[in-house]
Formats: sequence, structure tokens, C-alpha cells
Amino acid sequence: MTANADVGEAVAQAHRREWAHVLAATVRVTRDLDLAEECTQDAYARALRTWAADGVPARPGAWLTTVARNRARDVLRRESAFRTALPLLVMDDAVAGPEEGDEPPVVGDDRLRLIFTCCHPALSHDARVALTLRLVCGLSTAEVARAFLVQEPAMAARITRAKKKISAARIPYRVPSRGDLPERVGAVLDVVHLVFTAGHTAPVGEHLVRRDLVDGAIRLARTLRKLLAPDDGEVTGLLALMLLTDARRDTRLSGCGHLVLLADQDRTRWDRRQIAEGTALLGEALRRHPPSRHAVQAAIAAVHAEAAGPEDTDWTEIVGLYEVLRGLWPSPVVELNRAVAVGFRDGPRAGLDALAPLLDEPALATYGYLSAARADFLRRLERWAPAAAAYEEALALAGNDVERVFLAGRLEEVRGSMR
Repeated sequence: MTANADVGEAVAQAHRREWAHVLAATVRVTRDLDLAEECTQDAYARALRTWAADGVPARPGAWLTTVARNRARDVLRRESAFRTALPLLVMDDAVAGPEEGDEPPVVGDDRLRLIFTCCHPALSHDARVALTLRLVCGLSTAEVARAFLVQEPAMAARITRAKKKISAARIPYRVPSRGDLPERVGAVLDVVHLVFTAGHTAPVGEHLVRRDLVDGAIRLARTLRKLLAPDDGEVTGLLALMLLTDARRDTRLSGCGHLVLLADQDRTRWDRRQIAEGTALLGEALRRHPPSRHAVQAAIAAVHAEAAGPEDTDWTEIVGLYEVLRGLWPSPVVELNRAVAVGFRDGPRAGLDALAPLLDEPALATYGYLSAARADFLRRLERWAPAAAAYEEALALAGNDVERVFLAGRLEEVRGSMR
């Protein structure tokens, strides 16, 4: 690896580990989230240049924080007149930094504190979740767009509108008091879940899994559970879902880095400790009535985890759980997953019939997993020509390189059967 590549990797690691801390420290100077983001980005850009010449500092996070804060002070000094026309990001002492003798902040984790701060109820639910994913959690606009099943330009416009609303309405942003947490928890849980989802199967890039996002989301869920109460069904169900799903992490790729489907994974290598913890948490979450959507999703993951082999999977129970989930959380993706489960329970023809109503669903127009599921059912029915067309469509929509290699391989297999 070249020196420049070493520096690039060091900056990338610092971005994954330190972004939220640097941003939080810079917000304390600017009291303006948009400006803090720009100064933080400038610090990382400067790191690429400076570290290549001077070497990576012993404490990259401290170096980045100092540079970002100094940059912020320079901007504020030069543009004080303009700055006074901008809305201030009003922060309380918990964010600005506790003085000696102050009460400890309600939310002690830097990243979680920023997430709660950004999930302001004056913004729409989707806007606050999208803005938080982009600014605080470090997801690109493309990754956020895929999480919401919309085109990247549409998501960029949505995030811009959210920022403009903050400016136009002079929305005060504060870390909420403990009594105000409940009105923000729903959006915060959605943020944590989408961060996990983006890490579990990266929507773009060369890696299937982004471990930094997965591990960070699980850590945030554990912190949330301690903050809200161990018996909170929503966060307990979410933590159970993430643990049960992530337990399969080490078996999702072959030794040469190729995708391994759930049915072909070595279940003896699943993380039984995580499965045990997730199952216990699921039991706690299901004591609440009605159960949360995250608890029902965790129950589906638990059915897979409990099956000794793919042939032992109780697809009838999974279909039934999706029926419950569609009532709690109406979503085209839930309908798609239910249709796939029907196909595994009743056969590929039934699966195609279940998928048919979703083909005209606008929200799934760019969702490659719909095409991939349809392609798999057609392949199993040996309908080679339409299967090839569906695989071509899925390949065109895939953003993850590992999934693209898998789909390209399946496409070649199908084309070979046509000859």
C-alpha cells in the first residue's frame, strides 16, 4: 500500500470513528449545524493534505477537532455580519459543554446527543430522520436515498428543504429534557435502525457489510435502552432485531468474498451468544401489547435463528408474522418480504403471484430486491428468458459490488441454461 493510500485509510477510519465527536465539538463553537458540518468537512479535507506531508497524528480525533473549531472561529470572525442573519442553533449546557458543578447531560453519548438534537418535532418525521442520517451519522445522500427508496436528487432536495425550514422558521435546537424525550424517540429509533440497515448491507460501495455502522448502531441501541428504561418495548425490540440479524455476519461471505445466501450459510458459525441475548430481549419486548414493529421483525429473525437448517425453517410462521407486521407498519418492503416468504412456503409460482401486485408500486421502482426476488422464482421455474431479463434489471439497480457479482453470476447461469 502506498503512503497516500495509508493516509486515505487513516482519514477514512477517522471519519467513521470521530465524525460525530468532531461535529459536536464544532457545533459548540458555531451554534449552527450547517456551518459546523462545513467546518468539519474542511477539517477532513485538510487532513488528507497535511497528514500526507507531516504524518498521521497520534490523536487524529483531537487534531480534527482542533482544526474544525479553528476553522469555525475564523469563519465567524470574518462573516460576523452575515452570521447574525442566520438562525442560531440554540443549544443547552448539555451540548455546549458542562461547567463545573453542572448536572450531567440527559444524553451522555456524543453521537446519540446529536441525533436527539436533530430529531426536532417541528420537522416532519422523514425530514428529521433523513437530515440526521446525512449530517450526524455520516451516510451519503445516495445511501440515505436508498434507505427511503427515492432517487438521489429527490433526497438531496428533501434535505435542503429541511435545512431551509430550520433557517426560515428559526427553529431552536436543544437537547431535550428527559420529559421531552418521548416525542423524539420514534425518529431516533428509525435513525438507529436505518444506520444498522445501511451497515448490514451497504447500499453502495465495494463491501457488503460496513462494520462501523453495524457496531455503532448496536452500541447506540444499548445506550438508548439504558437511557429510556430496560423494559421499553420499542428499543428492546430494536436491539433484539439487530443482534439476531447481525449474528449471521461472519457467514454471509465466502472465503473468497462472494455472497452466501441465508439458505447456504454455515449455521454452526452463527454467533450463538448474540442469538441467545437477542432471543431473551425479544421475550421481554413481546410482553408489551401490541408488540412494536421492531419486536415482530425480531421474531421473524428468531425463526431463522432457531432453524437447524433451511429445510427446518417455519415459513408458515414467518408469513403469519409478516401479516402482523403489515398491520403495524404498512410498507411496500414488508409486502415484498411477505411475498418472498409465501414463495418459500408455497413454491415459486405462488411467490410470483404474490409479487405481481408490487410490480407497479412506485416506491419499489428502483428497489433491486424486487427484481432479484422475481428473477429467483422464475429461475426455479426454469423460465429462463424472463428470469434473465429480471436478473438484468436487478443488476442495473444494485449498488453494492458484492451483490452485483452475485447477480452477474446468476445471470450467466440462466443464460447458459438458455443455450
